[in-house]
Amino acid sequence: MQCLIRSKIILQYKYLLFALFCIIYAIIFNNTLISSKYNINDKEITGYIKSYIIDGNKLSMEIKGKENIVATYYFSKLEDLNEFKTNYELGDLIKLSGNIELPSNNTVFNLFNYKEYLKNKNINYVFKIDNIEKIKDNKNIFYFIKNKITLLIDKNINKEYLYAFILGNIKYIKEDAKESYQINGISHLFAVSGMHISLLTLIILKILKKFKFKNIVVILFLLLYMFLTSFSPSILRSGIMYILLYINKRLKLNISTINLMYILLSILIIIDPYIIYKMSFQYSFIISFYLIKFNTLITNSKDKIHASFLISFISFIVSIPISINNFFSINPFSIILNIFFVPIISSIIFPLTLISLILPISNILKIVIDIFEKTSIYSSKINNFTIIIPKMSIILIILYYIVITYILYSFLNKKYKSILILVILIFIHSNINYVNKSLEVTYIDVSQGDSTLISLPYNKGNILIDTGGIINYDKEAWKIKNNSFSLATDKIIPYLKSKGIKKLDYLIVTHGDYDHMGEAVNLVNNFKVEQIVFNCGEFNDLEKELIKVLEKKKIKYYSCIKELNIDNSKLYFLQTKEYDNENDNSNVIYTELNGYKFIFMGDAGVDKEKDILDKYNLSNVDVLKVGHHGSKTSSSKEFIDEINPKYGVISVGKNNRYGHPNKEVLNNLYNSKIYRTD
Repeated sequence: MQCLIRSKIILQYKYLLFALFCIIYAIIFNNTLISSKYNINDKEITGYIKSYIIDGNKLSMEIKGKENIVATYYFSKLEDLNEFKTNYELGDLIKLSGNIELPSNNTVFNLFNYKEYLKNKNINYVFKIDNIEKIKDNKNIFYFIKNKITLLIDKNINKEYLYAFILGNIKYIKEDAKESYQINGISHLFAVSGMHISLLTLIILKILKKFKFKNIVVILFLLLYMFLTSFSPSILRSGIMYILLYINKRLKLNISTINLMYILLSILIIIDPYIIYKMSFQYSFIISFYLIKFNTLITNSKDKIHASFLISFISFIVSIPISINNFFSINPFSIILNIFFVPIISSIIFPLTLISLILPISNILKIVIDIFEKTSIYSSKINNFTIIIPKMSIILIILYYIVITYILYSFLNKKYKSILILVILIFIHSNINYVNKSLEVTYIDVSQGDSTLISLPYNKGNILIDTGGIINYDKEAWKIKNNSFSLATDKIIPYLKSKGIKKLDYLIVTHGDYDHMGEAVNLVNNFKVEQIVFNCGEFNDLEKELIKVLEKKKIKYYSCIKELNIDNSKLYFLQTKEYDNENDNSNVIYTELNGYKFIFMGDAGVDKEKDILDKYNLSNVDVLKVGHHGSKTSSSKEFIDEINPKYGVISVGKNNRYGHPNKEVLNNLYNSKIYRTD
């Protein structure tokens, strides 16, 4: 009898059980080391161009050779870049000369991991190109079609959005617009997915209304479209789901839609075991799954507005864990914004992008897009509903989904107060730092610059010492990157958010050099900073620029102070005298935290080091932030021998042009364990 019951349960949940088996397989596969067909010593590779993108003077290509590999090249002349655009197409067979390298891991905790990203695309290596040689022109009909569509898109004045909506590539959308979409919680609208597939299939079915094999044509079109979008996870999900629904109806299998979702998940994992780790798939599949699972809530709604609200609400709450672990924040107001923006995208902008490929309406589309962008940017600036929430563990993710599923089941029984459980969970999670007893000092990798975060226990204070600052372009306009990179918005602020930090109590600027405070204005404009501390000496142009912003925002600032008291912690500024150079005027900070002695040297040189030793009694320091990125102008043997640091931290850029850290400095630190941000 028990065996019979077990058998019935297994039969009843066979699709779910198989899907769970596939998920376990994907997890095991992800943690299995797979040998590469390339060797780290290979100097040449041959393969077909699968895709490429040009950003400023940087060419990035995905090459299909022995296995997929990412290759990068920097054009030194504008003529060479134009020649590449003219003579090279997708599907061309090329030979590359250069060097194979391992992709880099993330150098700032919790943030984007390039190595993992490539691994999830089944790519093991990157190739640094010295020379590109074409062997054979493209002969593949599918690449021919993609090349023609790409050429058509490139000529359109709205190519950023045509790339997004037709080929699933959002890299060309302007950074400020893209950031506003993220803040407003509408980024998912720009991933080609079910909405786009539904409209495209509807158009084809209308055109072929009387054609007997119209569904076969649609399936063939979907297979081609999957190729055109490089088999993006959201398109793969939508396309295969359409095919499964057609087979289910055609063969009268009577498999429920939710069981088809389990079958879909299993097929996708078999095709690509890495797919469950891709953010676009996570958003696409989980939102679709819950909308199907709780479709009764939507179908029983009073009217279309109520139904739209429920779709937006379900989509929002089920995507909360994904948003937290990727963006470290959520925006409840996006529920309302989605009700407004979804019809605009689905009913106006997306159809117009398709029409603009064949009819001369690009100027009309441009006006609509400009209005849409400005509306999104404006709403993101007045939007104060964003909740910062720290990155979470897999256990907490599971807890979130247990709570979310319980709430939606409760809604079916009209028990709407259950939403309070989720509100309480989010409130506790977003304020978890108030019960965190750990003290942390984080030396943030800002390449050739400095930035250090001190986080006191129980959220008693967060102090950032310097912001770093990189000039990532030269004076030639064609070399300026399409999407400008900012250390503040792309590294420092995301890291602060990932730790659940909602404000900085103090930003300490050691001195006015660009590599120490170049991102201060960006930081203050995009994150809450309560007070600023400058060094001694006259303000330079960079500092004056920051002060203008501080005065406009009414943020307090001080200069040349002796100490800072935060809760039970004191930061001592080792001031000696005013020097005739910015480096020696650096704020040098000494503090004892949890019984450990820290010194942060800024760019102070050997003269100031000598003056510090003469004025202050320092010895047996635990952690030294080595001065001036390990330059020979700092860290004299006399100074190092006197303070005798156990650990030396060098904030330095990888393969920097200054040759930092200097060998002599490393020799002086022979008694210390050295950590380097590069």
